[in-house]
Amino acid sequence: MTTFRDLHIKGQPFVLANIWDRGSALMMEGLGAKALATSSAAHAFTLGRPDGGTVSRDEALAHASEILSVTKLPVQGDFENGFGDDPETCAATVRLAAEVGLAGICIEDMMFPSVEAYDFDLAVERIRAACAAARALPSDFVLTARADGVMTGRYDTNEALRRLLAFEAVGADCLYAPVLLDMAAVARICAATSAPVNVLVAGPFAQIAQADFAHAGVARLSLGSSLARVTHAAIRDAASGILGAGDFTALSVAMSGDEVDALLNRQ
Repeated sequence: MTTFRDLHIKGQPFVLANIWDRGSALMMEGLGAKALATSSAAHAFTLGRPDGGTVSRDEALAHASEILSVTKLPVQGDFENGFGDDPETCAATVRLAAEVGLAGICIEDMMFPSVEAYDFDLAVERIRAACAAARALPSDFVLTARADGVMTGRYDTNEALRRLLAFEAVGADCLYAPVLLDMAAVARICAATSAPVNVLVAGPFAQIAQADFAHAGVARLSLGSSLARVTHAAIRDAASGILGAGDFTALSVAMSGDEVDALLNRQ
């Protein structure tokens, strides 16, 4: 049986499909996804909240449990900064995530609700504690360590790589620096690290082919909140015409109810 860990092969990236409810999970499974992940932003949107530390750990765990109740695919939890500043909170979050059945989680090096980065030493200790908790579990658990400072403008690629190398050294199973500047930075990080690297397909990277990510050495391609925001864009565009000009033509491209039912009735 192929495990979540087995999917992570440098130079052979698989798509980690980020979903936001049971229906989207079933659709992605029906369309051929190999693994799923929650998205903290997409989950927040379903609650009518903005992204960035607005979802509690209890809410994230309950949300993950709902997703796991309808799919047989491995699911990773997007658990932001581990829901606390100190290393032991990160370790506890790992244990709780495993208890609900998640195949892994990712932990960021950003403080919430601010976007300031944790001090380097504390960032590493947080990942060290999370990895130790993961290794102590009775089941396999993939811990993804994130260096988010390039995305938030708090540090450059050099610092992101410094942090990722340190995260790898303390046991991180997968490395992730979202929204790098370009593919040269992606290739540099993949070449400098041994652990599999995740790349967020968003913004300019949505124009890059999967084969090009493979050539750079990427192991995993996540969608973040992009797919959810595509859905929100469709709602905005259709509703703007309906509520603004009374134009209903956007509804003509809707999937049929039978198509939706066929994707959802797979349990």
